[in-house]
Amino acid sequence: MKVVILAGGFGTRLSEYTDSIPKPMVCIGGRPILWHIMKLYSSYNYKDFFIALGYKAEIIKQYFLHYKTLNSDFMVDLGSGEITPYGDSGIDWTVTMKDTGLNTMTGGRVKQLQEYIGNETFLLTYGDGVADIDISALVDFHNSHGKMVTVSGVRPSARFGELELNGNQVISFKEKPQISQGWVNGGFFVINPEFFSLIDGDSTILEQEPLEVAAQRGELMVYQHKGFWQCMDAKRDRDLLEQLWASGNAPWMT
Repeated sequence: MKVVILAGGFGTRLSEYTDSIPKPMVCIGGRPILWHIMKLYSSYNYKDFFIALGYKAEIIKQYFLHYKTLNSDFMVDLGSGEITPYGDSGIDWTVTMKDTGLNTMTGGRVKQLQEYIGNETFLLTYGDGVADIDISALVDFHNSHGKMVTVSGVRPSARFGELELNGNQVISFKEKPQISQGWVNGGFFVINPEFFSLIDGDSTILEQEPLEVAAQRGELMVYQHKGFWQCMDAKRDRDLLEQLWASGNAPWMT
């Protein structure tokens, strides 16, 4: 099953980094968050990646073009230009990069990859979020219900302390707990190929018309992920992920 990753947005809320690099290339533990996402999928043996590029596409292209030399020692023959890497990176992924345009919306980026996906069910996620989600269980759930789309629902941590009240008395105080009610789109989709027909073109936003129509038709199901999930919308999110990585207990690494 192929894995599509949306990696073309401007990332304006993370401008401390994205003025010079695209958001998926912001590093956690010395590796781009895009690499962490791909490593999660590959741990479940999904290693055929299709990356929808846009903003600063050339930086992501360069990273994968030179991946082997960037991540290993090597010898270069200055006469012939031949490069001989030392050691094995341990990575056996295939990575197809498609420049889907600077201003293309999320749905349009997915639509442009239809020629590569063909008539197959595929996995889809965003290039800025990690989780300890069980991808095999997600796929099994999708296959069990026979609907067009599965989206992973998550309950992220609240940004502020949660107060439970009885009148004016606080009966429970929890500092930044996981929200107790309400699910949000956590990405990590499984999608059947007929979904492409719901996307008009480059101006289509994935999270609006296509998914709304799928829901109206009864073709959208949710896989409830109750474990760790964290997107990287702002610097504080990046700093949290970095702290988790530095602790040696990053929940998304299997």
